[in-house]
Amino acid sequence: MSKTDLIIDALDQRVERRNERRNFFKWGGGFAVGAVGGAVLGACSSSSDTAVAQNPPAGAPNLDVEILNFALQLEYLEAQFYSYAAFGTGLPQSSLGGTGTQGAVIGGRQVNFTDPLVRRYANEIANDEIAHVNFLRTALGSAAVAQPAIDVGTSPTGAFSNAARAAGLVGPGQAFDPYLNDNNFLLGAFIFEDVGVTAYKGASPLVTSKVFLEAAAGLLAVEAYHAGLVRTVLTAKGLETPTLAISNARDSLDGSSDLDQGITATGTGNAAASNIVPTDANGLAYSRSVGQVLNIVYLNAVAGTTAGGFFPAGLNGPAAFRTT
Repeated sequence: MSKTDLIIDALDQRVERRNERRNFFKWGGGFAVGAVGGAVLGACSSSSDTAVAQNPPAGAPNLDVEILNFALQLEYLEAQFYSYAAFGTGLPQSSLGGTGTQGAVIGGRQVNFTDPLVRRYANEIANDEIAHVNFLRTALGSAAVAQPAIDVGTSPTGAFSNAARAAGLVGPGQAFDPYLNDNNFLLGAFIFEDVGVTAYKGASPLVTSKVFLEAAAGLLAVEAYHAGLVRTVLTAKGLETPTLAISNARDSLDGSSDLDQGITATGTGNAAASNIVPTDANGLAYSRSVGQVLNIVYLNAVAGTTAGGFFPAGLNGPAAFRTT
């Protein structure tokens, strides 16, 4: 094939992908350009293809919709935590409705950050997670599920305290408050970030729509950036021991496979290396199934558990997918 043929072939593929995007965004017979009626889905289109999704397409694979709704509920959790930590408030009501039962949030409060860099990082991640919620809600249109009940509070019997207790960070009856200071906030963030990366990676082979897959890849990349940032700051602050404890606790919930790593450096002397990026023997990020992710966020190692931990009443959406 000549160089000219290769260029033509590449251009043809680009046109095909653009047409696929346009067809995807013409949901429900409606097509809106700009921000009228919803948010612009810039992450799923080029600058010349911005459009607003109205309703799920009749031919959209059901599994793809379920996967994005699963991702949306994980994003609800992260967005609520970071929004409270950075800004002192949760998500607005306009970002919470949808199919299924909308649940209340046991929230936290704004962290009194003493490290200006940690404050800036918290603000950045909070804005990203809030944007993820709105992006997925717009992409799913009328198929978007409502936010389920979420616990990101500070009660001694709440999700954060139970997670910290499982890791040995607090004793019986004691509370873990992720909003108390910079270090606690970073440890709270560490509980979520690696799980989000492995969840998106694990779900990626199941996605059949190229447009949905592109969206998931964009979300995965951002979550990986967040996880790397959090792990870097935890390393700089010398918090290897508690992060290893959290990592081991997560690994005890998701089955017998070792899918988790702390930030402990390996090697000695010139061979010493950090562990900012947890990878397998091939240098690849780990994958978790839906069931493994749910065991972690429910804080329960029993397969088939349907509620608990950070989601006290479980998730919204098809039960069969939630326990896969």
